[in-house]
Amino acid sequence: MPATIALVDDDRNILTSVSIALQTEGFTTRVYSDAETALKAIVDNPPDLGIFDIKMPHMDGLELLRRLREKSQMPVIFLTSKDDELDEALGLAMGADDYIAKPFSQRLLIARVRAILRRAEPTPATEPGGQPAGTLVRGALIMDPARHRTTWKDEPVTLTVTEFLILEALAQRPGIVKTRNQLMDAAYSEDIYVDDRTVDSHIKRLRRKFRGIDPEFDAIETLYGAGYRFSEE
Repeated sequence: MPATIALVDDDRNILTSVSIALQTEGFTTRVYSDAETALKAIVDNPPDLGIFDIKMPHMDGLELLRRLREKSQMPVIFLTSKDDELDEALGLAMGADDYIAKPFSQRLLIARVRAILRRAEPTPATEPGGQPAGTLVRGALIMDPARHRTTWKDEPVTLTVTEFLILEALAQRPGIVKTRNQLMDAAYSEDIYVDDRTVDSHIKRLRRKFRGIDPEFDAIETLYGAGYRFSEE
């Protein structure tokens, strides 16, 4: 079944052009010209991924994402104004999976859509005994890639796909420093470019989520000038 993508933008030209491009690639699209209508429709009938413009009247894309995150961890790509670093930082801090600046090439947008959908695909395989394949246990941390579930001290932690992959890359080899480039390679496909501050934003969000459960959480360490590591048990 083709993936369904919700497009939310008050610019009807963008809605039309992006929708046609995605449909040509085999995706199903739903288009919304205002965020309030989109929010209700997305919550009632969740798509596989959302592409939200940030600059919209009444309810902007940031508010749409904030309200959506109360109910769903659906992957979201933000469309931002060119060189608007504040928009990008806010979007990532609030749980967006990626962003792309206007004007953008449809080829790049489609590549990012495919990359995020690939990361969101579940892995059904299991180990002998019925345990999910690839389950990662590091002290109080348990990560189940097959179900995209993470717990810390037996408490669930809700992570986006990108956050999950970055944490998994760190936790796979405790004590080993991962550079920002290595973490970008783990979380993004080769045809997607992101800069250093994107990884830093994801790390900050990871720490904030875990400290919401455990104020003493310090398992993700910063090695200034080198990168990050998951503390050894």
